[in-house]
Amino acid sequence: MMMVVSPQDRLAVSGDLLEEYRERVHPEKGQGAADAWYIRQVAGFVWRGYAWWVALLTASFVARAVLDWLVPTTDFQARSTASTLTAVGVFVSAGFWRTVSSRVEGDFGDAYFVGAIGGTITALIGAIISVAGSAIVLAIWHDAATLAAIDRTGGLSEVFVLPFVLVVPATLLAAVGGLLGCTIRRMRHT
Repeated sequence: MMMVVSPQDRLAVSGDLLEEYRERVHPEKGQGAADAWYIRQVAGFVWRGYAWWVALLTASFVARAVLDWLVPTTDFQARSTASTLTAVGVFVSAGFWRTVSSRVEGDFGDAYFVGAIGGTITALIGAIISVAGSAIVLAIWHDAATLAAIDRTGGLSEVFVLPFVLVVPATLLAAVGGLLGCTIRRMRHT
């Protein structure tokens, strides 16, 4: 929670959420339902904090799959370059933005950590949504020509596994973005 709420609101928001949980939700709903409520509340803050980055990442993953499946090619270099640069840009930007918007005041290690968390969250949520989006596209277009194009582009494993494999590089790239954000903030304040 502390990573997705602005510094001036952290204590108030987390305190209010915990107070609501203890005083109203837990007594009314019991332990399990109260815990689920709390997780939904935190997930809402996370979603609002990363929705744009997740949307960009998901759109690029699904668009690439649709392009490969419905407009087959034998030369994937331009598509690979474009989708790789898009993902790198999203991850570095997510780490940069998260570090700058969270106003990390600590050392570069703190900025690295905050940026890395931004990349991890963006990659994980983006992977889940892009896999679902690609599954919907596959459910709509699953004729013989599309299935053959899928086989020529790396198969279904590329579409359904690769987004999750990207979590590690996403974390590292976002950490770099976090360091850039911290560096720029320090330069502006000196």
